[in-house]
Amino acid sequence: MSDEKKQEPCRQPIGVFDSGMGGISVLRELVKVMPHEDFIYFGDSVNAPYGTRPTEEIRDLTIHHVESLMAQGAKGVVVACNTATSAAVAVLRKMYPQLPLVGIEPAIKPAAVQKPGSRIVVMATPMTIKQEKFCNLMKRYEDKIRIVPLPCPGLMEFVERGDLNGDDLREYLQKLLAPVMKEPIDGIVLGCTHYPFVREMIQQVVGEKVTIYDGGPGTAREMRRRLQEQNLLNPKQEKGQVQFYNSRDTEEEIELCRSLFMK
Repeated sequence: MSDEKKQEPCRQPIGVFDSGMGGISVLRELVKVMPHEDFIYFGDSVNAPYGTRPTEEIRDLTIHHVESLMAQGAKGVVVACNTATSAAVAVLRKMYPQLPLVGIEPAIKPAAVQKPGSRIVVMATPMTIKQEKFCNLMKRYEDKIRIVPLPCPGLMEFVERGDLNGDDLREYLQKLLAPVMKEPIDGIVLGCTHYPFVREMIQQVVGEKVTIYDGGPGTAREMRRRLQEQNLLNPKQEKGQVQFYNSRDTEEEIELCRSLFMK
């Protein structure tokens, strides 16, 4: 690391980690909230989906990749994956208490605040729905809203392939959502960072009256708050830069990252 970087930690980049492409939806929100910051995005598509792996393995992978981002000079890290957040963020906070570290969780709280008494479907990976952190989150708000957890096996793979508006995706969503739509839905929480990329198609299937909630904007605001607390916001006025890396190190993968980022 250069002396300049050591002297000016506020000018170092923010690291963003996800198990694949999904965290790019959070990265977009981070750039909106902090346009002058530089970002390093790393997606572990080789090991995706994390949701099918044992918790210990997810924890080890997440710690390894967060430490790699720190070694590249990241002044703070966003774990932009619900499964990795549940498995590893509490451990990482104990390991690196000074690091501005933000995970993500399904946006159940905003739904409960905005629509008390409503019926809210939480779309998430099967692993996220099984995890203790998710169950505790649901319990916290179950007296305010009716929460319907909906496991979505295979949905993140559409995003990993870049298939965001095909007929096969529409058919998948119609079949997936049909059982929960037998009763009126007031809102849908996107409980995986991949899902905002198919938000438009979900909206078409459930109808315009259903409010869709995404945890990305809140995560971005929380990272800005933590950096501000430590005087680590970048003082430069020009637009920041984004670098993309992926464990599946092909030009096609990086091109898909850029394409999703621009959507």
